[in-house]
Amino acid sequence: MSSVVHGFFTMTIRLDRTIVNRILAYAQQAPELEVCGLIGAGEGVARRVYPVRNAAAEADHLFAMDPQQQIDAMRRMRENGEELFAIYHSHPHAPATPSPLDLEQAAYPDALYLIVSLNTKGVLELQGFRLRGHAVESIPLELI
Repeated sequence: MSSVVHGFFTMTIRLDRTIVNRILAYAQQAPELEVCGLIGAGEGVARRVYPVRNAAAEADHLFAMDPQQQIDAMRRMRENGEELFAIYHSHPHAPATPSPLDLEQAAYPDALYLIVSLNTKGVLELQGFRLRGHAVESIPLELI
């Protein structure tokens, strides 16, 4: 499947439900904090979730990956023959859209950015984006 977004040809990203369920579970375990982590992939298919501790001083509305845990997660990805596929984090009190700070801090233009919102009535929301500079491209997600 594909769709056209803002003049770009964008492929729908297919995500295994077990990957999505793990991310949602992490967000629900700490509903007042922004949780964050990485997803590793092999041959373009998301395979493994690597939670990383949020080291931000104000983790209720900011996220900053613990540097050592992020390095360790990237090393484990390489050891598992994976590459960085996605970066995820949650928004406990905001929609599942990139904040201005998310855009400012986005450092991996080829990675998928997944944002979970807990600011919903009983149903968690997950959205995907490509963040390139201050350009935001919404990426359609399909759960398989």
